[in-house]
Amino acid sequence: MATFQRATIAAGIIVTPPTAVAWLLTGRPGISAAAAGWCALSALLELTYLWLLAAAYRRGELSVVYPIARGTAPLLAVVAGLGLLHENLTALQLVGVGLLLLGILAVAVSQSGGRATLPAFLTGVAIAAYAAVDRVGVRLSTPWLYGWLLVALLAIAVPVSTWVAARLTARRGALSEDLTASPPLGIRKAVLIGSFMWGGYLLVLWALSLAPLSVVAPVRETAVVGVAVWGVWRLRERQSLGLKLSGALATLVGVVLLAL
Repeated sequence: MATFQRATIAAGIIVTPPTAVAWLLTGRPGISAAAAGWCALSALLELTYLWLLAAAYRRGELSVVYPIARGTAPLLAVVAGLGLLHENLTALQLVGVGLLLLGILAVAVSQSGGRATLPAFLTGVAIAAYAAVDRVGVRLSTPWLYGWLLVALLAIAVPVSTWVAARLTARRGALSEDLTASPPLGIRKAVLIGSFMWGGYLLVLWALSLAPLSVVAPVRETAVVGVAVWGVWRLRERQSLGLKLSGALATLVGVVLLAL
């Protein structure tokens, strides 16, 4: 969370000047109360997502946590589309759902103890929730203005939440030690991480303003294979290697089929 905090503040500082220029050049557009309300709800859900993701990474390996979290999100988006939006799935998309389930199960089984499974799954739930909220909010405003407000809210919310959490757990000392034991994230790394995290999500917001959630949600998760391979190759997470890679590959094929 200390890393997320510094990266999010860096992202807010980076995004604000070009947003201000664009705001002036485009005639100072406003953001409606409804869009701001959806954005605030999204910020709350994304804050929850960051805490859940941190908890999952604390308990499990990258090559396990990422496919579960990112594979769960598009699956839940499809379920929401079927149950709430009355969307229909083709035969290929149904196969994609099955592959997603198999991929998530394979990755979950690959870990010892299963301590990361629940927070990783809940991370996927949070991703699906804030993506659905953003799908509504971004169409009530200009995507780049909505995105700037979202980053600005999180640049405030993340530090406040870490401070509150540290105070609430000060007696145990566990979380406060986690937040202070590691050396501070350098400016260059904070800028790099913040740029990737929130620059990537601004692209997702742009996509949500153009295409349905049931298409955008699966396509954005095609990185699961790359991340699983990175965890195995660079981080030496070799336990249950075959299950991890086959599960990540099944997840990738599943999200591709869902997007067809």
